[in-house]
Amino acid sequence: MGNLDSPTQFTRERQRPTAEEGPLDIVYEDEWVLALHKPPGQVVHPTYKHASGTLLNAVLWRLRDRSDAQPGILTRLDKDTSGLVVIGLTPAVHAAMQRTMAAGRVAKSYLAIVDGAPQPAEGRIVLPLARSAEDRRIVVVRPDGAYCETRYEVIARAGALALVRCELVTGRTHQIRVHLAAQGWPILGDRVYGQADARIARQALHAWSVALPHPNSGTPLELTARVPDDMRQFGFDFPT
Repeated sequence: MGNLDSPTQFTRERQRPTAEEGPLDIVYEDEWVLALHKPPGQVVHPTYKHASGTLLNAVLWRLRDRSDAQPGILTRLDKDTSGLVVIGLTPAVHAAMQRTMAAGRVAKSYLAIVDGAPQPAEGRIVLPLARSAEDRRIVVVRPDGAYCETRYEVIARAGALALVRCELVTGRTHQIRVHLAAQGWPILGDRVYGQADARIARQALHAWSVALPHPNSGTPLELTARVPDDMRQFGFDFPT
């Protein structure tokens, strides 16, 4: 948590994000929805530590000529997690998409390379999660935490590693990372909940697909993002 006694820092945290020209890997775009493939290493939303160069800064630049645009992010990702970020382009659209998510009508699938052999090969993890009392940046399994459920399925193995597809039933901060680590299958390269690995510079976690009804038409919208090369190097046959 930041020191809110610092007026300068408080101002930086509350500043309105600015539009900045930057690259965007667009998966889908129309008048209501924008879906992007976020690369690993990019921050999604400005903070006092990352005031510029974020995904949202580049989105605001793309929408700079739309007076009605006020993008709201539906699916956020950690800095070092790659994959789909879905954005509602107006407050009304974003609110409608949030209601759809709260109703359980948004399906999110992730691909993770884990260090270990998950047993059973398919199942669900139900463990309550909460912020650590010692370090608020870290999430821990705690009896008084919020209900959290992750469904998983091993889809391939390679030596000591396994490729696991995870579906979020709930969507808490760091949920997949903590749930898999708690089972003894930490995500490869996860420096917080596992350990660093010389073969990959970040946690091997990718937000692969999102399925939801379109907020305007209601027709099914199914989106996928290609797995980056730093995960492909391990030789798994990734779904397309």
